[in-house]
Amino acid sequence: MKNAEIIGLSTEDTQKIVEKLNILLANYSIFYQNTRGAHWNIKGEQFFTLHPKFEELYDGLVLKIDEIAERILTLGGVPSHNYSDYLKISTIQESREVNDADSCVRNILDSFKTLITLQRELLEIAGEAGDEGTNSQMGDYISEQEKDVWMYNAYLGK
Repeated sequence: MKNAEIIGLSTEDTQKIVEKLNILLANYSIFYQNTRGAHWNIKGEQFFTLHPKFEELYDGLVLKIDEIAERILTLGGVPSHNYSDYLKISTIQESREVNDADSCVRNILDSFKTLITLQRELLEIAGEAGDEGTNSQMGDYISEQEKDVWMYNAYLGK
């Protein structure tokens, strides 16, 4: 992990961060595909409300997937790219319910909970390592997603 040394981080610390970032990458990738499935398959009276909202969400997720992979590369690691690997390490599971509005939104909220938890863990690990780059990235994601949680909960009336 030559890059780590150049940017002032220890190889041991960056290995831990890269491992956790690959887990985060897997979770984002499954969440992305679940959201696309909801976008494609949503039915009912909430179609016109949720169809574009889900597209907006998955457009943002794909950008974050790229940013996480690039952060892994910046730290000298190798981002995982196989869905078979993602399914082994992701906490977020493939969604089977992609037609019912409330089920889709609850799945999105559960996925945000998983991502925010992982990102908070990364904040701690990266903070201890002095990795401000990863810390800043995770902090930005958490701030944005906390607002998304509020909005999706508001949709459910909570």
